[in-house]
Amino acid sequence: MSDRPVALITGGSRGLGAAVARALSPTYGLILGGRGGGKLDEICKELDARPFPVELTEITARDVEGLGRIDLLVHSAGVVTLGPVGETPIRVWRETFEVNVFAVAELTRLLLPSLRAAKGQVVLVNSGAGRNAHPDWGSYAASKWALRAYADVLRQEEPELRVTTVYPGRIDTDMQRGVRRQEGGEYEPHRYLTAESVAGAVVAAVTAPADAHLTEVVVRPR
Repeated sequence: MSDRPVALITGGSRGLGAAVARALSPTYGLILGGRGGGKLDEICKELDARPFPVELTEITARDVEGLGRIDLLVHSAGVVTLGPVGETPIRVWRETFEVNVFAVAELTRLLLPSLRAAKGQVVLVNSGAGRNAHPDWGSYAASKWALRAYADVLRQEEPELRVTTVYPGRIDTDMQRGVRRQEGGEYEPHRYLTAESVAGAVVAAVTAPADAHLTEVVVRPR
């Protein structure tokens, strides 16, 4: 791993995070974040990656000690709970922001020394809900708009880093299955993006020439 740049990917055990890991594996050493267990162990074995089994909402400086060089940080972990704002308790708002915003901000802060040393890159997986808010998506959309603002500020405060926000549409993942259950609709994977297609957009941002900075990438199903 020391001979190659290193990427840390949260939510790396499944879905989009796993697809990003596979897409980057030919050129990056990988550290994959997840809650531990079989899925994380399996993909780490498959890709010769280091596991990073942490609870992101409780991350501390001790958790990142010994990680070493970090050239790329990809924030792919996230949660979504749907419902009208009049029926969404404060617990849901707090849980959503804890994972989608606060954990991102804290992990990035803890890794900034390594990222600065590498003049590296941060990729934040946002959502279409981070650009257009719709009924029943209140807490999730609000967290993604906050994540958008965070990325914009980070980009300005850390000019030596490339900071990219990716706004994908619906993706064929387990998370999307959960969303469709909450919406009470059919699961129609043929109408969604594949995780591999969105991972390709992440790779495009990461591999852009040194003089190019893809600040925002919007990906929609055809």
